[in-house]
Amino acid sequence: MFIETEGTPNPATLKFLPGREILGDKTADFADADAALISPLAEALFGLPGVARVFLGGDFVSVTKTPEAEWPALKPQVLGLLMDHLVSDRPILRENVTLAAEDVDPADAEIVAQIKELLDTRIRPAVAGDGGDIIFRGYRDGVVSLKMQGSCAGCPSSTATLKHGIENMLKHYIPEVVSVTQAA
Repeated sequence: MFIETEGTPNPATLKFLPGREILGDKTADFADADAALISPLAEALFGLPGVARVFLGGDFVSVTKTPEAEWPALKPQVLGLLMDHLVSDRPILRENVTLAAEDVDPADAEIVAQIKELLDTRIRPAVAGDGGDIIFRGYRDGVVSLKMQGSCAGCPSSTATLKHGIENMLKHYIPEVVSVTQAA
């Protein structure tokens, strides 16, 4: 198995591309080892000294290092662990795991569909290219709630991306959108 690596706009994060599906149409972001208990892969990655955050994407894994860690030492360890885990076909997520639900008023279904369409076609592909993702978490009273994940979660420009780029685009195409906020 050959695993490619790419840098991201966040210098503390590397994107690992194993050339196979990781979570398909889902994503999972783990800010610490306790959150990673639902994923044997993320849990194993947190076992490496220097791993601060793990993001599992459709076909990639992003790993964020601690400030003390150095990529020349950590990168080969991550590559070895990923290769071993994936070649042995161990599970990515534990069985019966469900990811967070959305907060949406059923009366806003049409607006929510438009928001998700824009996110899926224009925003998420660009963000995934940088080793992260933006997940729709809800829509109430004109406010869109999004969760930035992976390299985007710790990126210094994430607030500007969320407020200026994404909010402006959503407001332009969907007049009902008043603002965009970062979900917890």
